[in-house]
Amino acid sequence: MNALAATNRNFTRAARLLGIDSKLEKSLLIPFREIKVECTIPKDDGTLASFIGFRIQHDNSRGPMKGGIRYHSEVEPDEVNALAQLMTWKTAVANIPYGGAKGGIGCDPSEMTISELERLTRVFTQKIHDLIGIHADVPAPDMGTNPQTMAWILDEYSKFHGYSPPAVTGKPTDLGGSLGRDAATGRGVLFATEALLNDFGKTIAGQRVVIQGFGNVGTWAAKLIHENGGKVIAVSDVSGAIKDSNGLDIPRLIKYVEAHKGVKGFEGADQIDPNSVLVEECDILIPAALGGVINRENANDIQAKFIVEAANHPTDPEADEILKKKGVVILPDIFANSGGVTVSYFEWVQNIQGFQWDKEKVNTELKRYVGQGFKDMKSMCRTHNCELRMGAFTLGLNRVAKATLIRGWE
Repeated sequence: MNALAATNRNFTRAARLLGIDSKLEKSLLIPFREIKVECTIPKDDGTLASFIGFRIQHDNSRGPMKGGIRYHSEVEPDEVNALAQLMTWKTAVANIPYGGAKGGIGCDPSEMTISELERLTRVFTQKIHDLIGIHADVPAPDMGTNPQTMAWILDEYSKFHGYSPPAVTGKPTDLGGSLGRDAATGRGVLFATEALLNDFGKTIAGQRVVIQGFGNVGTWAAKLIHENGGKVIAVSDVSGAIKDSNGLDIPRLIKYVEAHKGVKGFEGADQIDPNSVLVEECDILIPAALGGVINRENANDIQAKFIVEAANHPTDPEADEILKKKGVVILPDIFANSGGVTVSYFEWVQNIQGFQWDKEKVNTELKRYVGQGFKDMKSMCRTHNCELRMGAFTLGLNRVAKATLIRGWE
């Protein structure tokens, strides 16, 4: 099942639980605007290359639309549409005053030079600058993009609209980025996992954790879990996978990955099949890479007690049903990985105020938002007698529906 079909299925289930009117349901599902642009740039060798860029703006009933921009060879309209919709429910679950959007360009950034990436980013921004902005749609980094990408977007956008730091988040701190933003999604995963475990009378200390994906989110999650007494026993990335049943030396692994661009070859751990990472015996499994990695083919083999979805839509609905029957508790993506957009909101607020918070305030506020979000989600679970995923979806959908009705249809 593709990402859009899976997201729509979860949406429909939540709408039925809430008893939402069919006309309102249809309105909430259809994106506010879909943008598709052609981006042609000169390459460093003098040839021309053309790319397709997308920006799906899903909903703005609760505030400016918000979502990342990803550079990846598999970017396509259905995936971006699904991710934009997920952002709408995610910002509502986090209870921050945003709607949802998502963007991307179908390209392979690993095969492009820095100057080519800059040209592509600037052309893309030129094509969409009049449809994004401080109070309209605020982009952020995603897969294949980073603070440098956001700096280029800010600079290009500012050529048309004047210097506008709140128009984009995830920026370098020298351009108004928030302290703590680089770790925000991973730190949010830690806080969300702590909230879940506390609900079961457990703590992070001593828990055996497997992390699939060792990019920014996976790395920070591993570092923070390790610092809080958890044992990260296996990790994987595009280069390979490693395992140590006694717990990996995470600080040393992070230094190794920085030097070697991957976990493959890390000494002091066993090299294992990357496909086996998801089915390793552990207490907590954290998928932190691409979507759809947990599916009906591997769900029966998963041995984790808890799954914390640090990636977007990593679990297919068919796998959801299998895992639910096995008693596996899944902390859904629209709650578990909301730390990034929450601190993006903090960055936006700081830029509008023209005042920077210290890192302690950022992290304290993030923990408060995640803690309240878990309580709100659990409340919906009790109200509708449902699992955590539907608790999160009903929470987000209910908030968006209320805002839509209060604002009116005219």
